[in-house]
Amino acid sequence: MTPITLKDIELARETLKVEIDTTPLFHSRSCSDLIGTDVFLKLENQQKTGSFKIRGAFNKIASLTEAEKSVGVVAASAGNHAQGVALAASLAGATSHIVMPKNSPTIKIQSTQAYGAQVTLHGEIYDEAFKYAFKLAQERGQTFIHPYKDPKVIAGQGTIGLELLDEIHNLDSIVVPIGGGGLISGVGLAIKTLRPSCKVYGVVAKQASGMKNLFHQEKVDHSLSFPSIADGISVKEPSLEMYNTYIKQYVDDVVAVDEDEIAEALVFLLERTKHVVEGSGAVTLAAVARKKWDLGKKCALVVSGGNIDLNLVSKVIERGLSKNGRLARVYLAVEDRPGTLTRITKAMGENDANILDIYHDRLSPNLRLRETVLNILFEAKGPEHLKSVLESLEQAGGRIIR
Repeated sequence: MTPITLKDIELARETLKVEIDTTPLFHSRSCSDLIGTDVFLKLENQQKTGSFKIRGAFNKIASLTEAEKSVGVVAASAGNHAQGVALAASLAGATSHIVMPKNSPTIKIQSTQAYGAQVTLHGEIYDEAFKYAFKLAQERGQTFIHPYKDPKVIAGQGTIGLELLDEIHNLDSIVVPIGGGGLISGVGLAIKTLRPSCKVYGVVAKQASGMKNLFHQEKVDHSLSFPSIADGISVKEPSLEMYNTYIKQYVDDVVAVDEDEIAEALVFLLERTKHVVEGSGAVTLAAVARKKWDLGKKCALVVSGGNIDLNLVSKVIERGLSKNGRLARVYLAVEDRPGTLTRITKAMGENDANILDIYHDRLSPNLRLRETVLNILFEAKGPEHLKSVLESLEQAGGRIIR
């Protein structure tokens, strides 16, 4: 893979301005107060297809000859790259064939088809879909659009860095999600070339922390299970080529965030900034909220996408609220006799806890004779209020099992 230069990113910007949006830069007071410095959100969740991926895909497809476009392009993806390639191909007058794993969410399959692509479902995991798509491209003489290991794709993603520096001339730091590494490679190159003093930080999901391990020369932990809330950056094996060519040179640090941190950040963005963000886009806020970095006075967070599966939203919200002490489930062993439930609910009411769900379980193996378990789901106002409610339950005669 031939390394790109700033000139390649500048040329990509000229190519993209015909069809691709310059996304909003939003100064978030809520995020600024949380972090303690001025925080700006680069809202790629408002890009065409709901993700930054169309930048690289369009730049790549636009570079093809008319003959190559007429033959068509092929890609493999379970989400954002699929939609980006599909729409980019349609805009450039090319046909596209996207291979997606069989278990891909129906909405993502339908969205990819709606953007004009032919979709084939193959394999149980992304790796199987990738191998099949690459084989198809070779057999048919079509161009394979790699999600990150392609100079044109990297240059397209790097245009985000140019847009940021146009609007924030004294940017001190930028935080970027890392999956395969194409986004942070392009953005890092643009930022470090034009403003070397600006810190470039990368974030991976703990469930797929290979690039973080590579960056810090740590052993890769293959025991972590999949999938992650941040499915868009869950790349199982880090690319040594991307690391050696770009990330080692242009990135100052890489950290991992866990599922609870991502969920809490996603809820914060939804509730406080009113932006619908997918897990992969929320990892940047999750990182700056927990990690000790030199962010300077002005920090930009790349919100890489907003294509979250609606079936997952309620689960993520519940997890995020639980993480910050605003939603809790308690298993309370109490005496199995009349009046007990009234006493327990009265104690919760007096402490302003809102009960969402409650039911009995008389078959738990942890029970003593003449005890029952109350499984209570309730809302609290935060960690201190939650602690107070739990204490009141014990004072009312309950025994917290878990």
